[in-house]
Amino acid sequence: MSNVTQPRAVNAAVVNSHHHMDFHQIQLAAPLENEVGVRIVACGICHTDLGFMTEGAILGHEGAGVVEQVGSAVKSVKPGDHVLLSYQSCGVCAECQDRHPYNCEHFSKLNFGFQRIDGTSAYPEGVQGHFFGQSAFADYCLVTEQNLVKVAPELPLNVLAPLGCGIQTGAGTVFNTLKVKPGESLMVMGTGAVGLAAIMAAKIAGAKTIIAVDREPRRLALARKLGATESINSDEENYLATLCPHLDYVIDTTGISHLDELGQDVLKEGGTLVRLAGIAGEPLTRGRKAISVIQGDSVAQDFLPKLIEYWQQGRFPLEQMITFYDFDDINRALKEANNGSAVKAVLVWE
Repeated sequence: MSNVTQPRAVNAAVVNSHHHMDFHQIQLAAPLENEVGVRIVACGICHTDLGFMTEGAILGHEGAGVVEQVGSAVKSVKPGDHVLLSYQSCGVCAECQDRHPYNCEHFSKLNFGFQRIDGTSAYPEGVQGHFFGQSAFADYCLVTEQNLVKVAPELPLNVLAPLGCGIQTGAGTVFNTLKVKPGESLMVMGTGAVGLAAIMAAKIAGAKTIIAVDREPRRLALARKLGATESINSDEENYLATLCPHLDYVIDTTGISHLDELGQDVLKEGGTLVRLAGIAGEPLTRGRKAISVIQGDSVAQDFLPKLIEYWQQGRFPLEQMITFYDFDDINRALKEANNGSAVKAVLVWE
């Protein structure tokens, strides 16, 4: 490997007109001076991917891999380094300079606009790339140093790949946004990867009461295994009778309106409802507040190493929620991620 930057043939999963993925060989331009070419080893599937299934798009934003090429201005990594990929930010706006890249002035353009910050693309005409600054549903992609989290080469990239978005969001909401303290209480509505990450983080933080809410018994059982002290099946008619307004925090990962109302009902005065699924609602009363959170208010380069340390200690066992798939089985993985039979699907190249 060298840092000579050359165009590269890439095997990528591209969305077709039927909202499925077909693999295509495409030619990706050489990295710019601030870009890094990464050979992808594994990539998690996030529900945000499922929401951007437009024809011609290369999705994927929980990538992990090995650096192959670096532009001339890149200083933090070199060819051969192992990296996790997270969200994209510009690195130069006031929010980025103040170490709040999750509030980057260009966040929407860089993560959802399928383009570089200057509006150009490294992808051929008719193909939309640069999703979250990655498009990691491929065997190689271009990123910038803002995406990258360097990790030790002995760590399993397939296990750690999904840290960069959904899991970071759930855990970061607990650690960074709410700053949950020992003895406090919270409810997590929805026990997908984001919710389970919040539950594991709440256990680490020392929360006394951690209530998991879902309609799927298998997920509720996993939530209890990972740290929930109580679980509620939202399909059971009598579940409301078990609740009273005493909780410090509620984290809603579902965006379901009646669960949002439930979250409001169980908050104590001064409590906080976190809406992670984008639902809008009326202002709360009795000193309570509702907030939204982007990427768990996390600076990935600082936060992901902390999560890895918890994982190494056995306190953040994210592997228990992962189902692995070969990359060429991407359509089955997407289907099972969408219907919930896979809590966290991770694609792996042979």
